[in-house]
Amino acid sequence: MADPDASDFAEMALALHDEPDVEATLERIVEYAQHATACDDAGVMLLHGQGKIETAMVTDPRVGKADQFQVELREGPCVRSIESHSSFIVDDLSSDSRWPEWGPRAAELGLHSLLSVRLYTTGGTVGSLNLYANEPKAFDEDDLDVAEIFGRHASIALATAREESGLRQAISARHVVGLAQGILMERYGLDAERAFSLLRRYSRHNNIKLRVVAERIISTGRLPEEP
Repeated sequence: MADPDASDFAEMALALHDEPDVEATLERIVEYAQHATACDDAGVMLLHGQGKIETAMVTDPRVGKADQFQVELREGPCVRSIESHSSFIVDDLSSDSRWPEWGPRAAELGLHSLLSVRLYTTGGTVGSLNLYANEPKAFDEDDLDVAEIFGRHASIALATAREESGLRQAISARHVVGLAQGILMERYGLDAERAFSLLRRYSRHNNIKLRVVAERIISTGRLPEEP
Protein backbone atom coordinates (compact mmCIF):
# COMPACT_ATOMS: atom_id res chain seq x y z
CA MET A 1 0.00 0.00 0.00
CA ALA A 2 1.06 3.65 -0.33
CA ASP A 3 2.79 5.26 2.62
CA PRO A 4 0.12 6.14 5.21
CA ASP A 5 -0.65 9.81 5.77
CA ALA A 6 -1.72 11.62 8.93
CA SER A 7 -5.36 10.56 8.58
CA ASP A 8 -4.33 6.93 8.15
CA PHE A 9 -2.28 7.07 11.34
CA ALA A 10 -5.18 8.75 13.16
CA GLU A 11 -7.53 5.94 12.13
CA MET A 12 -4.98 3.31 13.16
CA ALA A 13 -4.50 4.98 16.55
CA LEU A 14 -8.24 5.09 17.20
CA ALA A 15 -8.66 1.46 16.21
CA LEU A 16 -5.79 0.39 18.47
CA HIS A 17 -7.31 2.18 21.45
CA ASP A 18 -10.69 0.55 20.80
CA GLU A 19 -9.32 -2.97 21.25
CA PRO A 20 -10.69 -4.66 24.41
CA ASP A 21 -7.48 -6.14 25.85
CA VAL A 22 -3.72 -6.52 25.47
CA GLU A 23 -3.85 -9.55 23.17
CA ALA A 24 -6.30 -7.91 20.79
CA THR A 25 -4.16 -4.76 20.76
CA LEU A 26 -1.08 -6.80 19.88
CA GLU A 27 -2.94 -8.58 17.09
CA ARG A 28 -4.02 -5.28 15.60
CA ILE A 29 -0.49 -3.83 15.91
CA VAL A 30 1.11 -6.57 13.81
CA GLU A 31 -1.80 -6.47 11.35
CA TYR A 32 -1.42 -2.73 10.80
CA ALA A 33 2.36 -3.02 10.66
CA GLN A 34 2.05 -5.32 7.66
CA HIS A 35 -0.25 -2.85 5.93
CA ALA A 36 1.80 0.24 6.79
CA THR A 37 5.17 -1.05 5.56
CA ALA A 38 6.64 -3.39 2.98
CA CYS A 39 7.09 -6.23 5.47
CA ASP A 40 6.05 -9.83 4.88
CA ASP A 41 5.77 -10.64 8.59
CA ALA A 42 5.84 -8.77 11.86
CA GLY A 43 6.26 -9.39 15.56
CA VAL A 44 6.24 -7.59 18.88
CA MET A 45 8.66 -8.28 21.71
CA LEU A 46 7.79 -6.95 25.17
CA LEU A 47 10.06 -5.94 28.02
CA HIS A 48 9.02 -7.11 31.47
CA GLY A 49 10.48 -6.67 34.94
CA GLN A 50 14.14 -7.46 35.60
CA GLY A 51 14.96 -7.11 31.92
CA LYS A 52 13.02 -10.16 30.77
CA ILE A 53 12.17 -10.02 27.06
CA GLU A 54 9.47 -12.18 25.49
CA THR A 55 7.81 -12.48 22.09
CA ALA A 56 4.19 -11.42 22.58
CA MET A 57 2.73 -11.63 19.08
CA VAL A 58 3.88 -12.77 15.61
CA THR A 59 2.26 -13.14 12.21
CA ASP A 60 4.20 -16.34 11.47
CA PRO A 61 5.86 -18.99 13.69
CA ARG A 62 9.24 -18.43 12.04
CA VAL A 63 9.27 -14.90 13.46
CA GLY A 64 8.82 -16.37 16.93
CA LYS A 65 11.69 -18.77 16.25
CA ALA A 66 13.94 -15.93 15.08
CA ASP A 67 13.05 -13.97 18.22
CA GLN A 68 13.83 -16.99 20.38
CA PHE A 69 17.31 -17.20 18.82
CA GLN A 70 17.88 -13.53 19.70
CA VAL A 71 16.94 -14.02 23.34
CA GLU A 72 19.06 -17.18 23.64
CA LEU A 73 22.10 -15.63 21.94
CA ARG A 74 21.49 -12.16 23.40
CA GLU A 75 22.28 -10.96 19.90
CA GLY A 76 20.09 -9.36 17.26
CA PRO A 77 18.51 -6.04 16.28
CA CYS A 78 15.19 -6.62 18.07
CA VAL A 79 16.83 -7.21 21.44
CA ARG A 80 19.38 -4.53 20.71
CA SER A 81 16.64 -2.04 19.88
CA ILE A 82 15.19 -2.52 23.36
CA GLU A 83 18.54 -2.33 25.13
CA SER A 84 20.09 0.56 23.19
CA HIS A 85 16.94 2.62 22.52
CA SER A 86 17.77 2.60 18.82
CA SER A 87 16.21 1.57 15.51
CA PHE A 88 17.84 -0.81 13.05
CA ILE A 89 17.60 -1.63 9.36
CA VAL A 90 19.27 -4.88 8.30
CA ASP A 91 19.62 -5.26 4.54
CA ASP A 92 20.83 -8.86 4.52
CA LEU A 93 20.53 -11.00 7.62
CA SER A 94 22.80 -13.70 6.21
CA SER A 95 25.84 -11.44 5.95
CA ASP A 96 25.46 -8.49 8.34
CA SER A 97 28.59 -8.44 10.53
CA ARG A 98 26.69 -6.95 13.49
CA TRP A 99 24.82 -10.22 14.03
CA PRO A 100 27.31 -12.99 13.10
CA GLU A 101 25.52 -15.80 14.92
CA TRP A 102 21.88 -14.76 14.85
CA GLY A 103 21.69 -13.40 11.30
CA PRO A 104 22.48 -16.63 9.42
CA ARG A 105 20.06 -18.57 11.64
CA ALA A 106 17.27 -16.13 10.80
CA ALA A 107 18.14 -16.31 7.10
CA GLU A 108 17.76 -20.09 7.22
CA LEU A 109 14.14 -19.47 8.24
CA GLY A 110 13.60 -17.49 5.03
CA LEU A 111 13.89 -14.07 6.70
CA HIS A 112 16.39 -11.94 4.80
CA SER A 113 15.89 -8.33 5.86
CA LEU A 114 14.53 -6.59 8.91
CA LEU A 115 13.46 -3.28 10.38
CA SER A 116 13.25 -2.98 14.16
CA VAL A 117 12.05 0.02 16.18
CA ARG A 118 11.77 0.52 19.91
CA LEU A 119 8.31 0.79 21.45
CA TYR A 120 8.32 3.30 24.29
CA THR A 121 6.36 5.92 26.20
CA THR A 122 7.38 8.63 28.65
CA GLY A 123 7.25 5.90 31.27
CA GLY A 124 10.01 3.88 29.60
CA THR A 125 10.60 1.12 27.09
CA VAL A 126 7.65 -1.14 26.28
CA GLY A 127 9.39 -3.45 23.79
CA SER A 128 10.15 -3.52 20.07
CA LEU A 129 8.23 -3.75 16.81
CA ASN A 130 10.02 -6.00 14.35
CA LEU A 131 9.28 -6.12 10.62
CA TYR A 132 10.69 -8.91 8.46
CA ALA A 133 10.89 -9.36 4.69
CA ASN A 134 11.58 -12.42 2.58
CA GLU A 135 13.96 -10.55 0.27
CA PRO A 136 17.18 -8.65 1.04
CA LYS A 137 17.15 -4.82 1.07
CA ALA A 138 13.38 -4.60 1.46
CA PHE A 139 13.43 -1.56 3.78
CA ASP A 140 14.66 2.00 3.36
CA GLU A 141 14.66 5.21 5.40
CA ASP A 142 11.07 5.99 4.37
CA ASP A 143 9.97 2.65 5.83
CA LEU A 144 11.90 3.49 8.99
CA ASP A 145 10.09 6.83 9.32
CA VAL A 146 6.71 5.13 8.87
CA ALA A 147 7.57 2.38 11.36
CA GLU A 148 8.74 4.85 13.99
CA ILE A 149 5.59 6.99 13.69
CA PHE A 150 3.37 3.93 13.82
CA GLY A 151 5.47 2.60 16.70
CA ARG A 152 4.69 5.67 18.80
CA HIS A 153 0.96 5.14 18.36
CA ALA A 154 1.33 1.41 19.04
CA SER A 155 3.39 2.07 22.18
CA ILE A 156 0.76 4.32 23.73
CA ALA A 157 -2.09 1.96 22.87
CA LEU A 158 -0.20 -1.05 24.24
CA ALA A 159 0.86 0.71 27.44
CA THR A 160 -2.74 1.82 28.01
CA ALA A 161 -4.08 -1.69 27.40
CA ARG A 162 -1.57 -3.19 29.84
CA GLU A 163 -2.44 -0.61 32.50
CA GLU A 164 -6.16 -1.21 32.09
CA SER A 165 -5.60 -4.97 32.26
CA GLY A 166 -3.68 -4.55 35.51
CA LEU A 167 -6.45 -2.40 36.97
CA ARG A 168 -9.10 -4.97 36.02
CA GLN A 169 -7.09 -7.72 37.67
CA ALA A 170 -6.63 -5.63 40.81
CA ILE A 171 -10.35 -4.84 41.00
CA SER A 172 -11.22 -8.50 40.46
CA ALA A 173 -8.79 -9.56 43.20
CA ARG A 174 -10.27 -7.09 45.66
CA HIS A 175 -13.75 -8.39 44.87
CA VAL A 176 -12.69 -12.00 45.50
CA VAL A 177 -10.98 -11.10 48.78
CA GLY A 178 -14.08 -9.16 49.85
CA LEU A 179 -16.29 -12.19 49.24
CA ALA A 180 -13.93 -14.41 51.25
CA GLN A 181 -13.94 -11.87 54.09
CA GLY A 182 -17.72 -11.99 54.20
CA ILE A 183 -17.71 -15.79 54.43
CA LEU A 184 -15.22 -15.77 57.32
CA MET A 185 -17.15 -13.04 59.12
CA GLU A 186 -20.36 -15.05 58.95
CA ARG A 187 -18.83 -18.47 59.71
CA TYR A 188 -16.52 -17.47 62.57
CA GLY A 189 -18.24 -14.37 63.93
CA LEU A 190 -15.39 -12.01 62.99
CA ASP A 191 -15.44 -8.33 62.10
CA ALA A 192 -14.06 -7.19 58.72
CA GLU A 193 -10.61 -6.27 60.05
CA ARG A 194 -10.06 -9.58 61.85
CA ALA A 195 -11.34 -11.55 58.86
CA PHE A 196 -8.85 -9.81 56.57
CA SER A 197 -6.03 -10.32 59.10
CA LEU A 198 -6.84 -14.03 59.17
CA LEU A 199 -6.70 -14.20 55.36
CA ARG A 200 -3.40 -12.36 55.23
CA ARG A 201 -1.84 -14.43 58.01
CA TYR A 202 -2.82 -17.71 56.33
CA SER A 203 -1.44 -16.41 53.03
CA ARG A 204 1.92 -15.48 54.56
CA HIS A 205 2.34 -18.56 56.73
CA ASN A 206 1.64 -20.92 53.84
CA ASN A 207 3.27 -18.86 51.10
CA ILE A 208 0.06 -18.78 49.06
CA LYS A 209 -1.18 -15.69 47.26
CA LEU A 210 -3.99 -13.88 49.02
CA ARG A 211 -6.30 -14.21 46.02
CA VAL A 212 -5.74 -18.00 45.87
CA VAL A 213 -6.62 -18.33 49.56
CA ALA A 214 -9.74 -16.24 49.00
CA GLU A 215 -10.81 -18.37 46.01
CA ARG A 216 -10.44 -21.55 48.09
CA ILE A 217 -12.61 -20.09 50.83
CA ILE A 218 -15.27 -19.11 48.30
CA SER A 219 -15.30 -22.62 46.83
CA THR A 220 -15.32 -24.49 50.18
CA GLY A 221 -17.08 -22.02 52.48
CA ARG A 222 -14.30 -22.12 55.07
CA LEU A 223 -10.60 -21.50 55.61
CA PRO A 224 -8.41 -24.26 54.16
CA GLU A 225 -6.89 -26.55 56.73
CA GLU A 226 -3.34 -25.82 57.80
CA PRO A 227 -0.80 -28.26 56.23
